[in-house]
Amino acid sequence: MSGEEQNPAAVPVPVQDVQGDGRWMSQHNRFVQECKDAEPDVLFVGDSMIQLMQQYEVWRELFSPLHALNFGIGGDTTCNVFWRLQNGELENIRPRVVVLWVGTNNHEHNAEQVAGGILTITQYVRSCLPRSKVVVLGLLPRGERSNPLREKNAAVNNLLRSALDRMGPVQFLDMSAAFLHSDGTVSVRDMFDYLHLTAGGYSTIATPLHELLLQLLDDIPQERRASLV
Repeated sequence: MSGEEQNPAAVPVPVQDVQGDGRWMSQHNRFVQECKDAEPDVLFVGDSMIQLMQQYEVWRELFSPLHALNFGIGGDTTCNVFWRLQNGELENIRPRVVVLWVGTNNHEHNAEQVAGGILTITQYVRSCLPRSKVVVLGLLPRGERSNPLREKNAAVNNLLRSALDRMGPVQFLDMSAAFLHSDGTVSVRDMFDYLHLTAGGYSTIATPLHELLLQLLDDIPQERRASLV
């Protein structure tokens, strides 16, 4: 994709309310309101992989104690997350760390476009919150066995791994290999529908992520922490 072409995965777009119940916008508005009332140290933002995390014990045990907010909405693409962040979900808060997990729903975009969308969101977060650190989570394998979507997600991760190294205080955590058995299959014990994680699947992700977050939070000097409150 040339530098003159606009990446369609990096265009901020709200979700079209095809069901007519306004649920997506209601969730977004709730997040914007939370920004006015909360003082999170960690902000999680993304699609259903982020959203569903708070339904499991790992959220209550590991992430809630870190004063975390969960701004995940099921089905979101990079375009939808980018729109949400540009429309109030970063206002009035100064989290010390932002965790971004999105991209697996970008079915209309190729790997280069998806990676570019994730990088654009990361750059936007860095511009809005220059003192915050960012953790980008790699896309997980999807489907019980090898398939084109799984291969695309792996390609996205490879592109992110090289690009994020040049983006300052940004960490890339790729746990995709932990979900692949020796024969290349994904277990229903980890992903109940071969996409969304079970409690055990979230535990696999949560442990290294929690350790990384603790390191990043501890790296912020005490006087700097006071200035972020």
